[in-house]
Amino acid sequence: MKRLLCHTFLLMLALAAVVSADVKLPAVIGEGMVLQQGIAVPLWGLADEGENVIVEMQNQKVTATAKDGKWMVKLAALKAGGPFTLTITGKNKLEFKNVLVGEVWVCGGQSNMQWAVKQTNEPDKTIAEAKHPQIRLFTVPRLEADKPTTEIKSAWFECSPETVPDFSAVGYYFGRDLHAARKVPIGLIDNAVGGSPAESWMSAEAMQADEEYKAFLAAYPKRMEQWQINMEKYKADVEKAKAEGAKPPTLPGRPWMPAGLYNGMLVPIAPYAIKGAIWYQGESNATRAYQYRRLFPDMIRNWRATWGQGDFPFLFVQLAAFGPNTKTLGESDWAELREAQTMTLKASPHTGQALAIDYGTYDDIHPKNKLPVGQRLALAARAVAYGEKLTYAGPTYQAVKFKGNQAELSFTSIGKGLEARPNGSNAALKGFLIAGADKVFHEATAEIKGKRVVVSSPSVTNPVAVRYAWAKYPEVNFYNLEGLPAVPFRTDDWPGVTMGKK
Repeated sequence: MKRLLCHTFLLMLALAAVVSADVKLPAVIGEGMVLQQGIAVPLWGLADEGENVIVEMQNQKVTATAKDGKWMVKLAALKAGGPFTLTITGKNKLEFKNVLVGEVWVCGGQSNMQWAVKQTNEPDKTIAEAKHPQIRLFTVPRLEADKPTTEIKSAWFECSPETVPDFSAVGYYFGRDLHAARKVPIGLIDNAVGGSPAESWMSAEAMQADEEYKAFLAAYPKRMEQWQINMEKYKADVEKAKAEGAKPPTLPGRPWMPAGLYNGMLVPIAPYAIKGAIWYQGESNATRAYQYRRLFPDMIRNWRATWGQGDFPFLFVQLAAFGPNTKTLGESDWAELREAQTMTLKASPHTGQALAIDYGTYDDIHPKNKLPVGQRLALAARAVAYGEKLTYAGPTYQAVKFKGNQAELSFTSIGKGLEARPNGSNAALKGFLIAGADKVFHEATAEIKGKRVVVSSPSVTNPVAVRYAWAKYPEVNFYNLEGLPAVPFRTDDWPGVTMGKK
C-alpha cells in the first residue's frame, strides 16, 4: 500500500511538472544586462495562464498576471549604477545579481556594422585594452524568419579581451567613447548582418501598408524559385569545372527575405528599453538610392513603432568611399545613396549622421579603420541624444550664389572655421565639380574665403550647379577645424541615375 501511495505521489509530481511551467525570459533579459536609466523599463516573458509574476529591483516591486501564457511589467525610471539585484518570482524564482543601469544602444546594419574588432587595423592593441566591466555586450544571432519569433540563444557579457574580439568594432568604439563621456554603464546590442538590405529590417505589416513596398513581398517567392534553378545549374557547373580542371563558378546569391531579419532579430529584443540606435547600412540599397530617400525614414519609423518608446535617437553612418569613380563625371549611385542618407536628417526627427567618406578604401568595401566611425557616432550621440552643445558634423551645404563665372557657397556646422586638410585654409580644395545649363560637369577650382567657398572652372562661363564629393570614391580634403569632413552635396535637383529603380 505504501509503495502504491509513493508511486501515485511521484506520478502526481511528474504530471505537475508537465502542467506547471517555470517563468521564462527572452534571451535579452538576463544576468549581466544593462537596463536603460531614466525611463520606464519593460520586462516580459512566459508563464502559466493566470500565474502572478513579481519583479523586484531598486526598491520597486511590481506584479503582472500571465495572460495567454505571456506577462509584462514596467519598472519605473531607474537610476544609473550597479551592480543591482533583479528578482523575478512566479512558480519559480530567478535572481540576477550583476545587473547595471545606464545607457543601452542597438547597433544595427550590414557588414560594416557587423565587422568585428578582431578584423580591424589594430586588433591586438584594441583587444588587449578592452577591459571595461561597465560596458556590456549582447549579440543577436543571425536569423531570417518568415514570421516574428522570440526564440534566440544569446547572453550578456562584460566587455573584456576575451569577449570583445567578435563584437562589432563600430559598436565597441562608439560605446567606449560614450562610456568615457557619460560616466555610466553602457549596454551594446550587436544586431547586424552583412549584405542585408533595409527592407529585410522592416515588418511585413509596414510593407503591406505601402503600395511601393508591397512589391518586395510579392517578388520574393519568384526570386527564390529562380535562385533554386540557379543553384541546380551551379551544382552542375561545379562538377563540370572539377572534371575539366577549370575555375569553379560563383555561388548564386540567395535572395534576402523581406521582413526576414526584422522577424528573426529585431522582434526578439523589442521592446527592451533603449536610449537609441546606431546604424551602418546602405551599400545593398545603393542601386535604388532614390527609393532609399523614403525607405530609410520609413524603416526608422517602423523601428520606433515596434519599440513603442517614441522617437528615440537614431544615428547612422554615411557610406564610406569605395571603388572606382563613375565613368560619367558627376553621376554616381553611391553619391545618391549618401544624399538620401543626408535627407533623412530632415525627414526623421532625432537623427544624426557620422561620415566615413575619408576613411574608405579603394579596393575593399570594408574599411578596417573603424575607430573614427565609432568616435563620430559617439560625438553625434552626445549632441543629438544627450543635448551637449558641441560641433558634431562637418561643413554642411546651406546655400549658393552664382556671380559671373563663380559659385559662392555657404555652410552650416563650420565650427571654429574651414580648412583644406592637411595644408590649412589657404590650400586648394578637392572634390568640387561645376556645370552650366548643359548639365555637363567639369572639375573645379575651389578656395576657402573666410566662411565661404568660391568655386569656378575655365570650362564653365555661366555656372548653374555645383557638386562636392559626388562619386563612389571621391578625392576629398574639405573639413572644419574640429576635424570633421564636409558632407557631400549638390546644389541641383536634376534626375539621378537611380530615379525610378525599385
